[in-house]
Amino acid sequence: METPWFAKRPVSDVRPGDHGWLAYSGPEERDRIIEPFIQEGLRTREKVVCVTDTPPERLPGLGTAHRVDVHEHLRSGQLRVITRPDACLGRNGAFEPAKMADTIGREVGAAFDQGFRAVRLTTDYSWLLDRPGSSDLRLMLGCEHRVGDAVSPSTMAMAICQIDRRACPPDQLIALRDTHEVLVEVNPEFDDGILKIVRTFEPDGLRVEGELDAARHSVFAEKLSQVRHGGGSVHLDLSRLGFIDLGALHLLARHATRLPADASLVLDHLSPDVEHVIEMVGWHRLPGLARGRGIPQTGGLC
Repeated sequence: METPWFAKRPVSDVRPGDHGWLAYSGPEERDRIIEPFIQEGLRTREKVVCVTDTPPERLPGLGTAHRVDVHEHLRSGQLRVITRPDACLGRNGAFEPAKMADTIGREVGAAFDQGFRAVRLTTDYSWLLDRPGSSDLRLMLGCEHRVGDAVSPSTMAMAICQIDRRACPPDQLIALRDTHEVLVEVNPEFDDGILKIVRTFEPDGLRVEGELDAARHSVFAEKLSQVRHGGGSVHLDLSRLGFIDLGALHLLARHATRLPADASLVLDHLSPDVEHVIEMVGWHRLPGLARGRGIPQTGGLC
């Protein structure tokens, strides 16, 4: 079977034509992606369309807590919050993919007529797959193909389709993911062109890319200290780390000793070069550090 091709983008890099996929592990990950998606659209005079039954002021990135005047944006037409019955449900309450596609086409056309330079669309499908006895994967797949047909060729429309990864079995999640070409993730915690640090949520921790040298110890230590382990282990995905110096290894050891007794700092996806450096200093003898998963294979669940 041919391995699907995906572009992985931070949410601030999502652009017109992107039919994005977000399988989130909890509210924190979801909000850290949807908040900037909505807020950046409102700041840059793009239209934002949310299909949801949640009141506008309770959506990620909106309301007084975020200093966003929701009602003003609604009045101007820049923000559209469309309930599921109006957007994608038939008279009998059944989900209708064709109606969702029509809703998207109508909103994109209206945004063009209103003079907006782009339109951002987002909805969460978890409710559709999480209802006992009523999940219909075929309807969902059909809907996603229609949405992709509407968004991917567009020069002004971009979409993020959300789903709680716990709402359906892994094989269904993979099938739905494969109807998208863009996987959306959180914006980097830090990126100076040499070192990139990205928050991860499944598992809980950080992905570290590039080179971790003395000039970047302090920022790495700061970002690592901000990861809330919630009583469990903190994972570091090091698959894209090309260099780590001895000072950074000592930093890892110090951080590991401060974790609770039942937690560890888990080093996942070690490249051979990085693993060689760690073994030279006896990584297995450092308290609180643990070897995690090996280099991931392509085509895994994202």
